[in-house]
Amino acid sequence: MGDENWEFDKERKRERPTTDCETLTHFLKAAVGTGILGMPLAFKNCGIFLGIILTIFVAIICTHCAYILVKCAHIVYKKIKVTEMTFPEVGEVVFMKGPEWGRKYSKAARMSILIGLFITYFGSCSVYAVIIAQNFQQVLELHTGYSYDIRIYISVLLLPLILLTWIPDLKRLAPVSLVANGFMLISIGITFYYLCDHPQSPFDMPQVADIMDWPMFFSITIFAMEAIGVVLPLENNMMTPKHLLGICGILDRSMTVVTIIYATLGFMGYLKYGDDVLGSITLNLPTEDIAAQIVKILVAAAVFCTFGLQYYVCLEIVWGGLKHHFKNHLLLYEYIVRTILTCSTVLLAIIVPTIGPFMGLIGALCFGFLGLLVPIILETILYCDIGFGTGKWILWKNIGVFIFGILAVVFGSYTSMHDIIDEYRD
Repeated sequence: MGDENWEFDKERKRERPTTDCETLTHFLKAAVGTGILGMPLAFKNCGIFLGIILTIFVAIICTHCAYILVKCAHIVYKKIKVTEMTFPEVGEVVFMKGPEWGRKYSKAARMSILIGLFITYFGSCSVYAVIIAQNFQQVLELHTGYSYDIRIYISVLLLPLILLTWIPDLKRLAPVSLVANGFMLISIGITFYYLCDHPQSPFDMPQVADIMDWPMFFSITIFAMEAIGVVLPLENNMMTPKHLLGICGILDRSMTVVTIIYATLGFMGYLKYGDDVLGSITLNLPTEDIAAQIVKILVAAAVFCTFGLQYYVCLEIVWGGLKHHFKNHLLLYEYIVRTILTCSTVLLAIIVPTIGPFMGLIGALCFGFLGLLVPIILETILYCDIGFGTGKWILWKNIGVFIFGILAVVFGSYTSMHDIIDEYRD
């Protein structure tokens, strides 16, 4: 376990560390992103009653897996006496320092996590670009009377997104996340005003949907709640990283708020629009109303601000792998990489301008793998030496979560791919 008296948090030196409040702001922004707008669609695929139960269940699982990842990282810090590590680095060291049979897989573990993280957050950024464009499209076309392809609106976003992704670090990005939280809070408040206007009776709604539709619920909800890729970047930048954990830690506090908001919006959105609910609830609001137009503009602005935080994960992976190739003018090359990466996310959004199925595929395939399966595997390997507790409860708990994760990945990916194929066939 290493020297128990060595404290990584006291040894950590950061030029501009983030405070607990700034970290909480970032985490809330990462968790309360575009996915919340798809929660009514998730409830449609699960049922009004079962949706509440399973939203809480998914929140507990996602929070627990994020908690596990941070806990494993802290154990690894002490083992090899470092003050911070990335997600892929933690995965590599856990395998390398674990049982003999797993050491040969350490490089493969690192690469799998790296590739998974990049695909996940690169895809998320593309989904964000689509949602920003769709909300602006509805408002602008109402006032101009002209109708253009959604791809035109996505293309217009390129320059503003490039400027946003030029913000150098998370410390300077904190005010942007704060603004995004404010925009999202106001827009959710106005949205609730519409949802409370003559909703249907919950007793007239399907209480439990067809079991074949459940995978889409899990895919969208996992996509909405998972923020596994930003957990360690946020922890690495914290002034007091141990405050992330604990019963009243930043993780638990933020996810409690997130769960309440998600369950309520999913319930009320499906109650209001029923089977007519769209991939983003703001698209169901009456476009001609001024308040609805304000919601769509605020949501688009909030998602725009959130793009920078999701993008930071992609940048950390790409620039971390490339910067050692450049000896001079590092800053210039970094911003060239930032620009190319942003252009690539916008290009993908132009090629695949769908929300629901694409969001479900990322949630099932990528967030399911990274957010559920990988933390469980790392904890199991790490605790082979430490011990699994009384009755090996940690091992049995991990087996249960692993089975859930496999089901979420397999069935969610199949359902999402089927929906994407149907979308383009039509």
